[in-house]
Amino acid sequence: MNYEINEGTLAVMPTEEKKSKILEDHQEYIIDQTPYEVLDYSCKYFGSSYEGRKEGTKSILNINYKVPIIVENTRNIIFFPTNSPTSEDCMWISLKNINAIKEEDYNSTKIEFNNGVSIHVPISKRTIENQILRASRLDLVIRNREKDKK
Repeated sequence: MNYEINEGTLAVMPTEEKKSKILEDHQEYIIDQTPYEVLDYSCKYFGSSYEGRKEGTKSILNINYKVPIIVENTRNIIFFPTNSPTSEDCMWISLKNINAIKEEDYNSTKIEFNNGVSIHVPISKRTIENQILRASRLDLVIRNREKDKK
């Protein structure tokens, strides 16, 4: 089964080899795709590819690593990676579904989503804040460009 990221998708997390746990507003799934495959399939479903979206973001933000991805533009679906996307530990988090982040200790952060669900991410709060900042900047640039077209 191929999974298509949607507005209710909160996070795409690696589990066992070549599988992912999908967190949605009110459900969880285990699927036979890696997080990268989920992102790539979802980007293709909406008319691009992961690599195409990545190159677009690099060009817009002038960054080269841990690049946030616009999965679908009109519904404002932007995800950011917690690690290098090639890492087996990389999770993908939905920007617009985050309610709060809390430092648990130096290398652990709790991400709370708008629906009250929380996940624990084994990276620093500062790294998460930086990824949120990058994804928010991408969102702002895209929204401003759309506004300028009108």
